[in-house]
Amino acid sequence: MKNITFSADEQCIEAARARAKAEHTTLNDQFRIWLSEYARKHERLADYDRLMQDLRGKVRVGRKLSRDEMNER
Repeated sequence: MKNITFSADEQCIEAARARAKAEHTTLNDQFRIWLSEYARKHERLADYDRLMQDLRGKVRVGRKLSRDEMNER
């Protein structure tokens, strides 16, 4: 794992540390999660576009459901 350094407002850092502590994690762990999600955003959007393309024509939209249909489980 590679170390990196960022600079940010001290109050913001302390607030983030407090939140991480309340969530029983660390600011470092939360940053790793954010960085991973940030790096994969384009990939996730492409996955979504592929899913929507696959569903095109397979899902009926616009028909009003009856009360019984909406409450079916």
